[in-house]
Amino acid sequence: MPDWVNVPNFLTSLRLVAVPFIIRAILDGRHFFALALFAAAAATDLLDGAAARHFHVTTRSGAYLDPIADKCLLSGVFLALASARIVPWWLVAVIFGRDIYILLGVATVLLLTNVRGFPPSVWGKVSTFVQILTAVAWMGRDAFQFRFLDAVSLLLLWPCAGLTICSGLHYTWRGVQIARAH
Repeated sequence: MPDWVNVPNFLTSLRLVAVPFIIRAILDGRHFFALALFAAAAATDLLDGAAARHFHVTTRSGAYLDPIADKCLLSGVFLALASARIVPWWLVAVIFGRDIYILLGVATVLLLTNVRGFPPSVWGKVSTFVQILTAVAWMGRDAFQFRFLDAVSLLLLWPCAGLTICSGLHYTWRGVQIARAH
């Protein structure tokens, strides 16, 4: 059996498979179902890492697949939320702009150096966490119709955008440091 066939990669694959169903639920206005699927998909992100550590099975394919699944999930959710006119398009532009900017930076480092490892930064992880909170707040707002979630959702827009931009700047700083070292 190939080394990429393992429990952590199976859980990551489940997250990828869930993405179109979450997007469809958001676009169809099935907010509670979308939120429940998103929660299950987010749980697979926690479980795949725990399973990899527990079973001592970290693979190169898993190292690539996990962040791809995360990006597909968050990007898909935010695109669907904006398409359904739930979150503002400018927030999606900030999130996608940062991701494209980071990809271009990584491509540049790959072309100009022999560096091949790009571990996530603390700011990247914080940004991702706040993006998840923001998506949950907006989906929860529509699923449960609690008045306080309107305020929480609106309040989270600015920290989400700010931390997304900060993490992009931090990745720039790290990229410059890497380029200078090589």
